[in-house]
Amino acid sequence: MHLVIISGATRPQSKSNTAKIIAAFQKGFEENGGTTEVWYLSDRKQWAHAAKSFEQNDCILIALPLYVENIPGILLEFLSGLSPKQTPGTKLAFLIQGGFPEASQSRCCEAFLETLPIQLGCDYAGTLIKGDMFGTGLVDEKTREKMLAPFTEMGRTFSKTGCFEKTTVDAFAAPEYMPEKQIRMYNLFGKHISRFFMGHIAKKLGCKEKLDARPYETGARLQ
Repeated sequence: MHLVIISGATRPQSKSNTAKIIAAFQKGFEENGGTTEVWYLSDRKQWAHAAKSFEQNDCILIALPLYVENIPGILLEFLSGLSPKQTPGTKLAFLIQGGFPEASQSRCCEAFLETLPIQLGCDYAGTLIKGDMFGTGLVDEKTREKMLAPFTEMGRTFSKTGCFEKTTVDAFAAPEYMPEKQIRMYNLFGKHISRFFMGHIAKKLGCKEKLDARPYETGARLQ
């Protein structure tokens, strides 16, 4: 089986968590003799090649990060330029990854993605969801490998089935909602740790202001 993977992430490949997840999924998929090709929409020079591969192949996976509860704008732009397939039989699957740990945060995006295959002349082959992936590019190599290992296993499974089966992906996506006890513990301690962690990351990225700064309030008072 040959699989075309299209990344809808806006970050360049070298800085993309989606790219790291794709690489892990490819590893598992190719272990069973499958072949893959990947196109990154963050590089607009690849758009024409991605569109041609979409047209010429019958097994396609679109991988994307969750952006404001739905898909990134560049992916929507790319999809709007595709022509629906005239020959039936193409399987179109999706992979959503995000920073929120709860799978419920991705369900709105999942519902939208489920509408796309029929518009593009394809058969829906399921959506794989996984949250709590924000730190993929920030942790050490050993921890990253542990985080990505489940995607390698899902790649192996996909190479056999050619789709994401509902029961399997729901188990993979868990938890749907965080337990109330865990939410209470987060409100007591976790949010302070997260704020410190995010502040450290922001400084490394060049941010000089506090994350809760509200510069717009100054402008509002001056009016």
